[in-house]
Amino acid sequence: MKRVIIVRHAKAVPYGYDDDFHRDLTDRGIKDANKISSKLKDDGIKPDLVIASPATRAMHTASIYCKNLGYDLSAIRQEEDFYEDATNQDFIEVIQQLTDKIETVFIFGHNPPISSLVYNLVKSFSADMPTCSTVGIEFPVDKWVDVDSHGGKVAFQYVPKSI
Repeated sequence: MKRVIIVRHAKAVPYGYDDDFHRDLTDRGIKDANKISSKLKDDGIKPDLVIASPATRAMHTASIYCKNLGYDLSAIRQEEDFYEDATNQDFIEVIQQLTDKIETVFIFGHNPPISSLVYNLVKSFSADMPTCSTVGIEFPVDKWVDVDSHGGKVAFQYVPKSI
């Protein structure tokens, strides 16, 4: 079984879009990221690989999760296209190229593409994806190349208000 954990970055400062790439997290965003990642740790969910948008808010969210889950921050793989250009197919191609030794991959990104990815990877998903929403999707496959649209099942969704 392969597992993809999709994370929408935590709440970011709303100072405008003149320098959108460098927007950082708010205090609430930091608190929410710690809350959700601590829940994952309690549930025994750990990444074998972390892939993130290089934007400050996504990387800051990923670094909080990694610290709480014992993942080496220097091993976070940044994907430039995850910032604003990635399509569902782009995400799937990145997933399909993973080495099969990896069982659980975390992907940190932005809306709307990150929500679209969740809707695309599973047969049915109707929930909202607020900031710091974390969705675990399981695929009944042994090889990443076999992961495809609508082939996964939602194992869990954690949102800050529900924890």
